[in-house]
Amino acid sequence: MKMVLALGCTEPISIAYASSLVTKYLAHKPESLLAQCSANMVKNVKSVIVPNSGGMKGIPVACLLGAYFGCSDKKLEVLSDITPEQIEQCQRLIPQIPCSIELLESHATLHIIITGKYKNDTVSVEIRDGHTNVVSIIRNGEQLCSQLDEIDNNPQDSHSINGITLQEIIHFSRYSDYTSLIDLLDQEIQYNLQIAQEGLNNPYGVNVGKTILLTSDNSPKNRAKAYAASGSDARMGGCDLPVMINSGSGNQGLTVSLPVIIYAQELNSSQEERYRALLLSNLIALYEKSYIGKLSAYCGVVCAASGSAAGITLLRKGTDEQIEYSVINTLGTLSGMICDGAKASCAAKIATCVETAVMCHEIAMKNDVLQPGDGIVKSSVDHTIKPSEG
Repeated sequence: MKMVLALGCTEPISIAYASSLVTKYLAHKPESLLAQCSANMVKNVKSVIVPNSGGMKGIPVACLLGAYFGCSDKKLEVLSDITPEQIEQCQRLIPQIPCSIELLESHATLHIIITGKYKNDTVSVEIRDGHTNVVSIIRNGEQLCSQLDEIDNNPQDSHSINGITLQEIIHFSRYSDYTSLIDLLDQEIQYNLQIAQEGLNNPYGVNVGKTILLTSDNSPKNRAKAYAASGSDARMGGCDLPVMINSGSGNQGLTVSLPVIIYAQELNSSQEERYRALLLSNLIALYEKSYIGKLSAYCGVVCAASGSAAGITLLRKGTDEQIEYSVINTLGTLSGMICDGAKASCAAKIATCVETAVMCHEIAMKNDVLQPGDGIVKSSVDHTIKPSEG
């Protein structure tokens, strides 16, 4: 899963999806639930509002909504059809249905096992390495399906684009036939702009995006910050609108796309120029994230922001070298930002990253770049991205 539509923060949605499968294979609503989650899953679920939950947070909420009201066929949009009446039912169920939480000791950062019981029947659903990557379903001790059975086995190879270089990504984005990707990019534009506008029009979180527009001038840089942040305001605040995600993250999907879209509007870029800049931005983020892994302690929005810096540089007719400089400058400046979980402050981090990305793009357009030895910067952009090299 690299770029797909998802409703709400992807970690609670993953738990809700697994829980909906528990119900499917139990053929009954569970009487009790056990959620075993890796530490990074706990980190990313504990403070974020579960989408379509009426403002509720936490693993038990995600489990119960998924198990009792979710649609497993919709995967990352498993909670898209939740009604207000079902939210009220969920609120009543929370004290009635036992839902235990255990830390899952695992080498995989993205790893959950949801177990549900109904009378004498027990079903366990295990997801690992990808938000919908079901690796095992066990009913009453019998393995119903494993990763080999391809129940939902979309390979989650985090290094599927290893071996390429940033220069090859730039060349591909400039010159390839992108027509087969137009529908995907159009969805990214439509849905990510839609949730950004929702965040600007209505109160979510601490209203980072709205505050930027109210307190700053109407420059493209400030609009880029505001739109990206407001999309996160809404998403982290439980908004029920979908987002085109990048590398399994909605916040990264917003950061990688909205600044490029705003600058394309400002520059009156052609449709082709906008598509190619979005392609470049998305691919650079995917390339960088492939070396970091899922649910890292490193904030993935930094990767997305460096992609946006490159996309904006392409829109402004920057050279291949200037695109590389944009990436190096952004990574070298934002390298210390950690991920401390999904929550309202992600919107502020996004605004900070977009601000820095635009500055680093402007520095690159002057042909200035951080030098090897400046912090994490190594002998080339690829060596900087690949931490074991250079």
